[in-house]
Amino acid sequence: LMAKGFQGQEGQQVPDMTPEIVASITERYIELYENITGEKFIKNQTLMVKITNPALRADMNMIRTELKDKLNHAIGAQVISEIKFY
Repeated sequence: LMAKGFQGQEGQQVPDMTPEIVASITERYIELYENITGEKFIKNQTLMVKITNPALRADMNMIRTELKDKLNHAIGAQVISEIKFY
């Protein structure tokens, strides 16, 4: 938004919010949340985990169902219905 000159000042109009802009802003807020709290972000029972290494991300995708089951078992409740690695 700032790249388009929007700074939230009185009288300014919010630029068009494309899905890409919304996704970028959402990702940034999630990243900030995780950095501040030290906790992973769970939305609608989906655990979002950022993995920058493509090989590790592929490996984790192959075991995500098992990982989800183990996490829910450790928590003692069905809290996570899906894990997404990005």
